[in-house]
Amino acid sequence: MIDALTFLVFVTLFIVFIVIGFLGRLFRKGDLSKIEEWGLGGRRMGTALVWFLVGADLFTAYTFIAVPSSMFAVGSLYYFAVPYVSITFAIAMLTMPRLWRYAKKRGYVTAADFVKDKFNSRNLAIIIAVTGIVAELPYIALQVVGMQAILSAMLAGVANFALVSDVALILAFLAIAGFTYFAGLRGVTLTAVFKDILIFTTVIVVILAVTFAVGGFGKSFAAVPKYVTLPPAYSTAYISLFVMSAFALYLYPHAINGSLSAQDDKKLRRSQALLPIYAIGLAFIVLFGVMVYAVPHAMATLDSVPAASRGVLVVPTLIASTMPGWFTGFAFLGIFIGGLVPAAIMAIAVANLLTRNIVKEIRPKMTPRNETRSAKWIAVIFEFVALGFVFAVPATYSIQLQLLGGIIILQTLPAVFIALFTGKLNKYSVMVGWAAGIITGIGLLEYVNNYGLLTKSLISSPFGVIFIGAIALAVNLLIVVVWSAIAPGKASKSFLQATKNV
Repeated sequence: MIDALTFLVFVTLFIVFIVIGFLGRLFRKGDLSKIEEWGLGGRRMGTALVWFLVGADLFTAYTFIAVPSSMFAVGSLYYFAVPYVSITFAIAMLTMPRLWRYAKKRGYVTAADFVKDKFNSRNLAIIIAVTGIVAELPYIALQVVGMQAILSAMLAGVANFALVSDVALILAFLAIAGFTYFAGLRGVTLTAVFKDILIFTTVIVVILAVTFAVGGFGKSFAAVPKYVTLPPAYSTAYISLFVMSAFALYLYPHAINGSLSAQDDKKLRRSQALLPIYAIGLAFIVLFGVMVYAVPHAMATLDSVPAASRGVLVVPTLIASTMPGWFTGFAFLGIFIGGLVPAAIMAIAVANLLTRNIVKEIRPKMTPRNETRSAKWIAVIFEFVALGFVFAVPATYSIQLQLLGGIIILQTLPAVFIALFTGKLNKYSVMVGWAAGIITGIGLLEYVNNYGLLTKSLISSPFGVIFIGAIALAVNLLIVVVWSAIAPGKASKSFLQATKNV
């Protein structure tokens, strides 16, 4: 169990975090009864703020817990997270500034707004919106799993641990629901800055302290020499994982939402050029999963818990075993709110999608004020649905459902990314390609897991072991490309007329 000083630092900083979130309402004041002001911060975020806002989706509680956990348990295959983060911003620099310009010109709040306008298809827009919403639910739930790991380390030995942990999570979600509702993306952005200051400090201090204490990275890898290199059999899996993950990140609604909040396309591009800095931090976070092997006290603690629970406790145990109590509280709070901030961003993105592209299709005469009110309540409800999802579904299922979420979101790539650069896509080919990709991805995922618990997302192929998402997307693209080559589509006239100079 953590000492009183650790707990005091944690609680004090958490109160500061909540205050910052609510004060966000006063930051660059705007009319929060308008969805652009509430859900996109009035499109007034500068280079640094967009950098922190989008980066908040990379340094999450789940990333901090799951990636080192996988490295600890499996090895070098999970270093794919580093090149994935490094190249995803090249993709973002090609796609997001263009989407921002269209969004500014045409008043888009979501990617589904763009799809509806470009293809003149309400049905395709609804498909893209539903896909984004479904993919986000396990993503938010996984942030809670990361937060639970921190609470497990802090409350170990406390009577009625499960009840205390659940109450703590509910109170934390009540707090972010409050500032999400009242401050919108402004509050989330300011808390993202606070969160990343804590997390960057944690990464730098822990990596330096542990490295000097154990005598360098060589000592850590000496304990697990097989983690130094990637087994040749998994080279294709490694490449397909980081390439598909790179394409998937900016298809998620929360990443698009953060990008559309930028003040202009130049500041957005500049912030994206700086985002690989997060890859440097992530490279060190991954190494936590190896460095723990060189810390005897940490390994003794991990050996004392069941093997199934060991992975998620790697980072909390490493920090608690090597850092003073006050800094442990500092670091734990950084990781804990590393789940809350992304959850708030994702909830806002889902609320924008559900309101703009589903509810508003049912009630087209909805006033702007009612549209925003609807989005606020949907964001709050979605946050608690995600929390309830974790309480109802075992963590193992939640984690594996994220594999499915990644495969699903990749199937929106033709409608969102490719459509940014061509007006020749046939909208019916995009719908059929999406359906074929979804069916292929889910079918193969079920097959490799013997129609049981989802534990694998890789499958053997003539090219070697490969990520199932790559196969599903290939099927999707084949249909879209061939169909559109035979029967080209055409962008809507209103879209072409309005954006010819964009």
